[in-house]
Amino acid sequence: MNDAKPALTPQIVAEHGLTPPEYQRLLTILGREPSLTELGIFSVMWSEHCSYKSSRVWLKTLPTKGPQVIQGPGENAGVVDIGDGDAVIFKMESHNHPSYIEPYQGAATGVGGIMRDVFTMGARPVANLNALRFGDPSHPKTRHLVAGVVAGIGGYGNCTGVPTVGGETNFDPGYNGNILVNAMCVGLAKKDKIFYSAAKGVGLPVVYVGSKTGRDGIHGATMASAEFDDKSDEKRPTVQVGDPFTEKLLIEACLELMATDMIVAIQDMGAAGLTSSTSEMADKGGVGIELTLDQVPQREPGMTAYEMMLSESQERMLMILKPGREAEAEAIFRKWGLDFAVIGKTTDTGRMIVTHKGHVEADLPVDKLANSAPLYERPWVATVPPKAILPEWVPAPNAILDTLKIMMGTQHLCSRRWIWEQYDHMVMGDTIQRPGGDAAIVRVHGTTKGLALTCDVTPRYVAADPVMGGRRRRPPRHHRQHELRQPGAA
Repeated sequence: MNDAKPALTPQIVAEHGLTPPEYQRLLTILGREPSLTELGIFSVMWSEHCSYKSSRVWLKTLPTKGPQVIQGPGENAGVVDIGDGDAVIFKMESHNHPSYIEPYQGAATGVGGIMRDVFTMGARPVANLNALRFGDPSHPKTRHLVAGVVAGIGGYGNCTGVPTVGGETNFDPGYNGNILVNAMCVGLAKKDKIFYSAAKGVGLPVVYVGSKTGRDGIHGATMASAEFDDKSDEKRPTVQVGDPFTEKLLIEACLELMATDMIVAIQDMGAAGLTSSTSEMADKGGVGIELTLDQVPQREPGMTAYEMMLSESQERMLMILKPGREAEAEAIFRKWGLDFAVIGKTTDTGRMIVTHKGHVEADLPVDKLANSAPLYERPWVATVPPKAILPEWVPAPNAILDTLKIMMGTQHLCSRRWIWEQYDHMVMGDTIQRPGGDAAIVRVHGTTKGLALTCDVTPRYVAADPVMGGRRRRPPRHHRQHELRQPGAA
């Protein structure tokens, strides 16, 4: 280990989001005190954002299997068979805290991250959606947050050439102190060309591709797991910075490489960056991994091992390639103007060993790093379902239309056209049903099949009655039927 490691005080441990019992758990696992880099690595892997330590016990109860389900939870995205050898790949996740602190970049990188989760499985992204919740329109921060989030979603999606075809936006004073920014991406792939993240095999090259690593986003996963207070704006440096034009290049380069047989495993460097991608890929493949951080493409001088392992710089991917194919793969990424570097190899040790400038900065058991996060069943009290609210008066016949006009002018029911007109919903030429209706319809390119896409969150229902709110779905409505014809057909 690096002999120059600083002493880990209780304050340093607390700043990494670990409670005293959690730190004792870490000491038991390692049998020694961790280095600062090792503490940082475990802190992000044990954060709520990465480990779901407070929700995993409940998430495991959800139904996740079915005859059309090719891949359920546990990979970068879900995969469903839609027949004829086609598969739809999709995922939805939130970027709430970053968007509250820095609305444009928080929302933009939320879109970028969810797109990478989809195309890392082998799919071309064909549609984006979003579900947004903001505070009271009269709150002093609401206008700033709405403008930044909408611009971030539109800016990133529009620049990558992926249509934003649907979503919803609502306002409630309950979000004055934080907002919801849920981003969804849908992609299409052939079901026999799905790519997974398990790094199976020893002596395989570990390859870094995409953008260079900088200091943006360090402790982003920890920040996203914390509660907000009056000093939340000080966390602005933990928000990542996105580049949609680089993302577009990364999409094309990855899909071109996926058309070959070079890839063994691939994963997006999302939350916790190099830390999560390397440890999770090694754990799924049952191998160890060695990293030489001197080979990592760096955007800023003098970066430490701690900073590189925890950076959440955007537009980066990690791949495990077949031996001897590095030069072929590098040629593809260089053609697209992207960084490509071999930064390590898989081993049979079952450990993650990280070196930098000749020093071992981390030497950790992969299985413990990926699977040893605490699991909590937090105390809870059942919510008493509210009583039905019945009308106490019957309006006069002439009052109906006046009441309807008032309702349509409220923040809850007024038109959202001013939002979705900022999104390009027609790019790629396969959007059949545009925003503004119950669901978007996107053609499976070159076929007569289509995907009906919508997203919905029901926080008011959940707050009133969590069980019923979780069950709630939109009531069925009549939809105008569309015949999806072949492009160019009369």
